[in-house]
Amino acid sequence: MNLILLSDADFISPTRVRLSGRRFKHIQEILKAQEGQHLTVGKINGLMGQGTVVSEETEQNLSFPRKRESTYIELEVKLDQKPPQALHLTLILALPRPPMLKRILFSAAMLGIKKIIILNFNRVEKSLWNSSVLKIAAMEEQLILGLEQAKDTVMPEVLLKKRFKPFVQDELPGLIKGKTALVAHPEKVVTGTTFSIKSRACHDFLLVIGPEGGILDFEISLLKEAGCQTLDLGPRILRTDSVLPLVVGRLF
Repeated sequence: MNLILLSDADFISPTRVRLSGRRFKHIQEILKAQEGQHLTVGKINGLMGQGTVVSEETEQNLSFPRKRESTYIELEVKLDQKPPQALHLTLILALPRPPMLKRILFSAAMLGIKKIIILNFNRVEKSLWNSSVLKIAAMEEQLILGLEQAKDTVMPEVLLKKRFKPFVQDELPGLIKGKTALVAHPEKVVTGTTFSIKSRACHDFLLVIGPEGGILDFEISLLKEAGCQTLDLGPRILRTDSVLPLVVGRLF
């Protein structure tokens, strides 16, 4: 945790926050912060800045049937810094299995991707759409971990699209407008699909990553008709969570 993320509920005054639970435990046990120590903090979807440890308290509840002890820490905060610039990339991801989805959400938030669309493909198992990982709280948990790692405060937007063809035909062309749209797919294509980091640093991209087992031919055809071009990443078959950092590294 390189950044302590704050929400509106944490503020007990305009400049003071009270933290408990996971963040308190990290400050106490990992950072071993003492009174007067400065920590990097940021408000979700807001500014970053500095938090100064001002107190650590223990409250006891002696009511029946048992004594309950809750510990918290207070920080005096000053938020006066902008978060890092977002990555100019929209991610469209075939719904993967829950452990893989957790890793990708974490990585996407860490890399600075601010729009993630989880899309159904033919080879996506229908049962995966019932996974608890798709609940808002579960996805936000992974996104927050990624933001904390990268020292960022802006939460990515995550959209769920269960119908492939209507999305690709009706919505995708509008999303592609003004962007270079790529599909990570092992297909030999014309020169120019592998981009130079220096010449493309300020370009806007849209990246489609398909499901385990690959994208079907008719799906590729529809994606191309919408304005996408394929991006050949070489002869090796990569896991979904390896594709994203590899492509980001090439593009940016």
